Amino acid sequence: MNPSPDHPVGDMLRETAHRLFQAHCDTATQRSAEQGVWPAALWAAIEDAALHRALVPEDAGGFGVHMTDALSLLRVAGAHAVPVPLAETMLASWLLAGAGIAIPDGPLSIGPVRDGETPELTRTAGAWHLIGSLTRIPRADHLAVLAHHEHQSFLALAATNAQSIEPGENVAREPRDTVRLNGPVIAAAPAAITQPALKALGAAMRTQQIAGALTRLTELTTQYAQDRVQFGRPIGKFQAVQQNLAVLAGQTAAAVAAADIAAEAVAGGIKILPIAAAKARVGEAAGIGASIAHQIHGAIGFTFEHSLHFLTRRLWSWRDEFGNDAAWNRLLGQHMADAGADRLWAEITRAG
Repeated sequence: MNPSPDHPVGDMLRETAHRLFQAHCDTATQRSAEQGVWPAALWAAIEDAALHRALVPEDAGGFGVHMTDALSLLRVAGAHAVPVPLAETMLASWLLAGAGIAIPDGPLSIGPVRDGETPELTRTAGAWHLIGSLTRIPRADHLAVLAHHEHQSFLALAATNAQSIEPGENVAREPRDTVRLNGPVIAAAPAAITQPALKALGAAMRTQQIAGALTRLTELTTQYAQDRVQFGRPIGKFQAVQQNLAVLAGQTAAAVAAADIAAEAVAGGIKILPIAAAKARVGEAAGIGASIAHQIHGAIGFTFEHSLHFLTRRLWSWRDEFGNDAAWNRLLGQHMADAGADRLWAEITRAG
């Protein structure tokens, strides 16, 4: 990851993140996180480097780097299977800064992250309150909630300890809680973003994490095929294994390209259709890639002691979050059907 003349800031940011995660996100940290231990040293290092503020403008206390460079941090985090809500904190911080709300310290999360959940913001005796339920929410100190108030979208900042929390987790054993919104909020302001756009932003971030995890998965699997000897030679010499490795590399390349498209679609003003196509494609690649990796690793890849599962279980989880590939493909299909046959090629080839 040497800095390039075209994107020196982004390259240096990614190199910083890579070194930080190498130093603070080892296997012991990942295993402890799965047992419910908050990785305090890892998060402190992230805050010290201000990686969680990469999307925040400089006048609001952030880095103010370009959107695509900031999102690329999440590929590095995905490759290291970082067990903290970095993506959610980056997104929540960006939304709060845009709404003119002071960003609190500590990990942040956002909501809603699933369709059909529409929190309401009410004002009683001069104070704002949130009402509603949010599901599959990463655990954090504060929530940035997109809510409705008198037919207008508002962004509300709430402390999670002022709400009712029902603990849960995803397949990767990352916390995914149900939050019963029934308490006061710290601040609220009109929001310039809609719930579909918020979901698309989250989906674009998951594409980055999946692309990073698949890239690392391909490296690990290729190395294992070179090291594992069976019948007197490395299993990577067998044609069937070589074919699977080629498919894995192809799926990873497709996921990386899709993640690039998603990042550009966000930087270009949150264009939902290319993000939909990207999230659907990386979801497909995640399933195929994880399957091939476990096939090649064999039984050892299913053991808790091996590190493979930290990547594959996140791939299975992330492909379903912020809309799975079926949901995004359905949106694309409906858009094409509404456009009509005469618009098919124009819709396929247009920028966004």
